[in-house]
Amino acid sequence: MKPINYSQRVSYRCPPSFYARMQWLGVLLTSSGLAPGDAVTLEVRGRKSGKIRRTPVIWLKHRGDEYLVALAGESNWVRNVRAAGGLAAIRRRGTHQVRLIELPVEQRPPIIDAYLKRNGRQGTKAGTNEAQYYFGLSEKPSLQEITPIAEFYPVFKVEPVS
Repeated sequence: MKPINYSQRVSYRCPPSFYARMQWLGVLLTSSGLAPGDAVTLEVRGRKSGKIRRTPVIWLKHRGDEYLVALAGESNWVRNVRAAGGLAAIRRRGTHQVRLIELPVEQRPPIIDAYLKRNGRQGTKAGTNEAQYYFGLSEKPSLQEITPIAEFYPVFKVEPVS
């Protein structure tokens, strides 16, 4: 089964109904530490309901810092983070309060590049699928190929809150 194609540039992307129905499973696996090591649960207050919303996301560690990349682009969790002023929590075998700081567009390409290359994925079938279906890029994209699409994929730096 191929992933859903998110590469179309849109101003907002609601989650596919299948993903929305199965999100509880991803939250359970990431929160308990049973998912791959870079998968975590993001908890952020909903911008309309005020309720805590949980979303499985990939936590990228790059050059000593940590980031979240919005694979689906302008999605609900991105809008909720903005509305919450960046205050959120990361769960994986414990809860860590964080502040998410959105990077300006010009700082995003190297982070998206690192995301695609994480854990040696670039050039593998999974890595190629991510590049193609999430970002609309070639199998091994260059920074020059990533730069024009960076405005469509929010990237947040993760900083701990004491």
